[in-house]
Parts: sequence; C-alpha cells; structure tokens
Amino acid sequence: MTLRISRAALTQEVARAVRDVPGVAFLRPGLADLLRAAPESAGTGGSHSGAGVRVRGGGGAPWHVEVRLVALSENRTVDVARAARRAVEALLDGLAAQEAARAHVSVTVTGRL
Repeated sequence: MTLRISRAALTQEVARAVRDVPGVAFLRPGLADLLRAAPESAGTGGSHSGAGVRVRGGGGAPWHVEVRLVALSENRTVDVARAARRAVEALLDGLAAQEAARAHVSVTVTGRL
C-alpha cells in the first residue's frame, strides 16, 4: 500500500497528533512559518496549524518528518520528545505501514514553559 496523502494534509495530521501528546505546550513555528502565515492571520484570526512540523519526501522516497515543540516544565523533556515521536510513528503506521517503516522522524524540544 502506498501513502496517498498530500504533504500539506500529512503536515496537518502530524501537527494534530503531536499537539495531543501530554506535556506538549505548543508547536514551535520557524521563521518561514511566521512569514508565510503573516498575511493570512492579519485580522482574520488565522492559526499556524502546521507550524513546527516539516514534512519532506514521499512519492517513493522515504518520508522525513521534523517536529519542533515546546514542552511543559512539569514533564521530563525526554519523555515528551519520545511520546511525540511515537505519536508521529503511530500516525504514519496507520496511514501506510510500508512507508512508515522507512520514515525518519525527528523531534526537537526548543524550550520549556
């Protein structure tokens, strides 16, 4: 089975899965995310729903998923990072087990709140 989901949709799904992980305060947007979203959110209340997640690959190549998040201070950072990675891997596995086996997932905790 092949992964039949767009990169944008996968980014949204990964962001949603990571936000649901206990101990995650929020996903950390990068500079490109902030600049790209500025016109959308000006006066419209737009959200950075995929901010903090970068997805590359697909189309026969392995997926590379990078997640940047801020953890809550009452949780151990390493536990939050591991749980976030497991959540992404479970999501990918649910979408397409063969593709997920080759996927590379990295989670970076950029701060604590």
